[in-house]
Amino acid sequence: MPETSTVTTYLRPIDRDGLLKFAEKGKANPDNFGTNKVHTVTEGQYRTLSYVGDHAPVVVDEPLHLFGQNTGPAPGEIVLSALGGCLAVGITAVATYRQVKLSKLELWLEGDIGNTAAWGAGGADRKPEEMGFKQVRVRVNVEGDAPRDVLDEIVAHANTFSPVANTLRNPVPLTVSLTD
Repeated sequence: MPETSTVTTYLRPIDRDGLLKFAEKGKANPDNFGTNKVHTVTEGQYRTLSYVGDHAPVVVDEPLHLFGQNTGPAPGEIVLSALGGCLAVGITAVATYRQVKLSKLELWLEGDIGNTAAWGAGGADRKPEEMGFKQVRVRVNVEGDAPRDVLDEIVAHANTFSPVANTLRNPVPLTVSLTD
C-alpha cells in the first residue's frame, strides 16, 4: 500500500519582525494615532465613488428597491466589509505574533439594519440612537497549525483589539459640516 501524506498550504505570511517593531512603537507612544482619509464623489442617484489613496475607487450604491442602480455594495455592506477586513487583519497579526501559521481564514458578516426613517426624507420619526445596525454577527472559519482553543483565543483577542469593531461598539464623536 503506498504511503500517503498530507500537504498543508499556509496563507502568505506577514513580516513578524516588522509587526514586532510596529508593536514596540505603540508601546513607546500609546496615544499616537494615524488618520484615514477618503474622498467620496457622487455620480448620480445614490452611486458614489470613494477614493482612498492611489487605489481604484470603491463603488457604493443602493439596491434597486431603495432607488439605487445596484452597481456596488450598499453603505451598510461597506461597513460590514470594513469590519471583516479589520478582524481578518487582527486575526492574522495575532496569529503571527503567537507564531501560529494560518492555512484558512474566512469571515461571514451579517448586520440587522433598518431604514424606516427613509434617510430623514419623510419617513418614520426616529432618533439617532434608534437607527443604524441593531445587531452584527460575525462567523469566523480559521484553520492553522494550532489547536482549536488557541485559534479561538486568537479570534477573541483580535476582536477585542479591532479598531473597526471598537468603532462600532463605542460612541465616537462625529462631525459633518459644509466645506468653506
